[in-house]
Amino acid sequence: MVDGSSARTFHEQLSARVDERLFGMREPLRLVLIGILTGSHVLIDDVPGVGKTTLVRMLAGMLDLSFQRVQFTPDLMPTDITGTSVLNLRSNDFEFRPGPVFAQVLLADEINRATPKTQAALLEAMQEGQVTVDGTTYPLPQPFFVLATQNPVELEGTFPLPEAQLDRFLLRVRLGYPEPADEERILDGTRSREVDTEPLADAPSLAALRTQVAAVRMEAPVRRYVVAIANASRAHPELAVGVSPRAVEQMGDAARANALLDGRAYVLPDDVKALIDPVFGHRIVPTTDARIRDRTADEILREVTGSVPVPTESSEG
Repeated sequence: MVDGSSARTFHEQLSARVDERLFGMREPLRLVLIGILTGSHVLIDDVPGVGKTTLVRMLAGMLDLSFQRVQFTPDLMPTDITGTSVLNLRSNDFEFRPGPVFAQVLLADEINRATPKTQAALLEAMQEGQVTVDGTTYPLPQPFFVLATQNPVELEGTFPLPEAQLDRFLLRVRLGYPEPADEERILDGTRSREVDTEPLADAPSLAALRTQVAAVRMEAPVRRYVVAIANASRAHPELAVGVSPRAVEQMGDAARANALLDGRAYVLPDDVKALIDPVFGHRIVPTTDARIRDRTADEILREVTGSVPVPTESSEG
């Protein structure tokens, strides 16, 4: 049974706590929370100084999840993330020393600054919830989420994430700049400078919330709407790669979580429309000709979405 009021109250409590430190974060927080409620990974794609790291640290603390942060750099090695086997001189045996990936929330800061070899070290962890070191497989703590950040502007010395790894992220979130009124609040001297990581009191368990997400209904007209958008992206002449079946499946998960946070036990077309850019935008690839003409993936995705009729109330019935 879906208890929408409990989930909505939970979201409001989280938002209120975050707003004490970070202003204008309600929608980005909602998207990151959708990733956590669906057991998925989130890519936070924005410029420095907008609160990416602070948001993730606060959320991990309020949800009472173990947290580790790794600053990705070109000299970072895969074992710096996964851990390594070292010789114990007392026992004369090798023993495994776990790396920072053994946390429930791993903040991969500026992930595109690491080499592809190091980026690939996360793939097994993200997909399988485990890492393999020296032929031995070690399970990661559950739940496990990678919340990665990258700077889309300063690209010198970076290594763009390959499509296979981008597809592992349920959502791409852009925080954006706060509204002028919120920036004025930053200057008024009353904002807390402390990062509040105290667990949220009386919060429902993540396991219970994830069970409720799975129980949210998605009726046939809304399902057909998602599939129609995916098919339209694959047929668009300016897209070399359209929306994948994994993205379609994850859109269903995300739309259900979005509905639950609104207190509903059913998905509306508006849930899908609100998530099209965060869920689909980083998975599509414009053709070379489109890029030469300065056509962006966001522009093309808007055209694709606009070409698909939105289900009406009568068609949903």
